[in-house]
Amino acid sequence: MFTRASVNSLQERSLLEVRNPIEGKGKKLMSMKLYVGNLSFETSSNELQTLFAQTGTVESVSLIEDRETGRSRGYGFVEMSTKEEGAAAIEKFNGQELGGRFLKVDEAKPRENRAGF
Repeated sequence: MFTRASVNSLQERSLLEVRNPIEGKGKKLMSMKLYVGNLSFETSSNELQTLFAQTGTVESVSLIEDRETGRSRGYGFVEMSTKEEGAAAIEKFNGQELGGRFLKVDEAKPRENRAGF
């Protein structure tokens, strides 16, 4: 973990901001980003928003789409406002049926670096 005194480069500063987001007067954001997989291609952002709102405040919903066709790729991300709400959403919705498919809900993992082409 970086401290303010050890932040030397722009890259380290951006990592610090990602790992320790600050809101207002020194309050840390405690949100949890969830991976939601095995979605029906017809599932909308509004449907996910409404579903996950049953367990708490939904900060954001993003469905991943194919760049060329604009069609859903069958997964997305939901950000809950607290870790407790995120954990409740995982427990409630992992394995639940939506649109004829059983959801896979888990805490989102950081995106790995990919080789550029």
